[in-house]
Amino acid sequence: MKKILAAVLAAVMCIALFAACGTAPAAAETPAAETPAPETAAAEIPGAPKYVFLFIGDGMSYPQIQSASDYLGALTDEDYFAAEPSLDDNGGAILDGPEYLNFMNFEAAGSAVTYDSNSFAPDSASTATSIATGHKTYSGTINMSEDFTTAYETITEKVHEQLGMKVGIISSVNINHATPAAFYAHQASRSSYYEIGLELIESGFEYFAGGGLLKPTGSDKDKESLYDLAAKAGYTLVQTQSEAEKLSEGPVIIIDENLADSSAMAYELDRDESMWSLADYVEKGIEVLDNDKGFFMMCEGGKIDWACHANDAASTVQDTLALADAVQVAVDFASQHPDETLILVTGDHETGGLTIGFAGTDYDTYLSLLESQRISYAKFDSDYVSAYKENAASFETVLADIETLFGLKAQGGEDDRLVLTDYELSRLKAAYEKTMNGTAASQYEQEEYVLYGSYEPLTVTITHILNNKAGVSFTSYSHTGLPVAVLAQGVNAEVFNGYYDNTAIYDKLATMLRVA
Repeated sequence: MKKILAAVLAAVMCIALFAACGTAPAAAETPAAETPAPETAAAEIPGAPKYVFLFIGDGMSYPQIQSASDYLGALTDEDYFAAEPSLDDNGGAILDGPEYLNFMNFEAAGSAVTYDSNSFAPDSASTATSIATGHKTYSGTINMSEDFTTAYETITEKVHEQLGMKVGIISSVNINHATPAAFYAHQASRSSYYEIGLELIESGFEYFAGGGLLKPTGSDKDKESLYDLAAKAGYTLVQTQSEAEKLSEGPVIIIDENLADSSAMAYELDRDESMWSLADYVEKGIEVLDNDKGFFMMCEGGKIDWACHANDAASTVQDTLALADAVQVAVDFASQHPDETLILVTGDHETGGLTIGFAGTDYDTYLSLLESQRISYAKFDSDYVSAYKENAASFETVLADIETLFGLKAQGGEDDRLVLTDYELSRLKAAYEKTMNGTAASQYEQEEYVLYGSYEPLTVTITHILNNKAGVSFTSYSHTGLPVAVLAQGVNAEVFNGYYDNTAIYDKLATMLRVA
């Protein structure tokens, strides 16, 4: 038996190696833009939604939703920090509790299990594949079978081809990243960005919006630009908000004007009012896609996942709230089309092992302290840490910026809960030395990883300290195996009640839309 298992493991490793090298079989053909409209439209199927919104919070499970809800509750609760709060009969402070996000009030609530073909802590490629096609596959694989010989057709491809519904794909990260790619691409490796981009163009979908394309000229920068190929295929390429505002029809690819880390949209914490939000792209998508045969829109809040990987709770909360803002646009649309619209909100997996509660605060939480953070970990890295290294900044200079940007201070002030203890100061000093000089914080490599993961030691230590003072914590820099919420409102919402596998999301959609 051990020999058999070893052989199977070796075979899987070989397959994964081929995937990493991008040597995948050719994907199944996807419908071209000029595909004739089918005779049966979604609007003509009795009991089927004409308009489908699927919102996916990447890395968003119950902890991300609840922490955002509790944060809002803390900010609006007058008793939370009152010198003389309202007391119950036992002398305890009476709190108003969380403030529910809009999708927490949806009429149907289900839970989806997220494991994939080789892990209980899966990745976005395999879990989005399950949602988009109803099939399990390996982590890192997009819409391909475990042996990489079969390409799975997606729900979006099916409604586009069989029902004539227009399709929109939105993401706050790159539009050829794993989750959006799972709705139009078929690749053994999620890292085959150029090939994924080619399939994006070949899909013929009418609306793509969000972050920029990764590897637009290929890994070796020797291929024709995906942007040029998209233009040749009939797509209007838009890279400014002023141009985007004028759009009213597709096919179109809108790249956010204010790209940040890794050519993705900025974190909500870093976005100013002049910059388009995820909600703006949903609103424009409705304008571009609305037609007599209906549409299917997938919108990903991708930076929830990135923030959780980096253990940045404040950025996690703000990007979860940004997703809720985008959902509200769909809710407002549905109020005008109540008998024709289905809205789904779910996650692909959980990231970071986020939990509400920390050993150092016992049963207490102080979630409003997260409001003192003014900048995401990524922008702090790019705008401040890089300058510290270049200018050999002193620890005192760094501490001054930490107080301004994160609220943490070496000495007492207006809010003593943000004062750094001697222990926390020593952690910050060690992280500063590691960032500036590469000085090891521990003789053990494993402990170094637990302390900092693959992130900038100074930055992740700052967020860890603030998280813990707020009463939240992370267990990992990676994904976990938690189930995700599936919240539904509108036509056939009730079928999403219950506890089921994530592949059932596809099954339920395909059944009600009658595509095969």
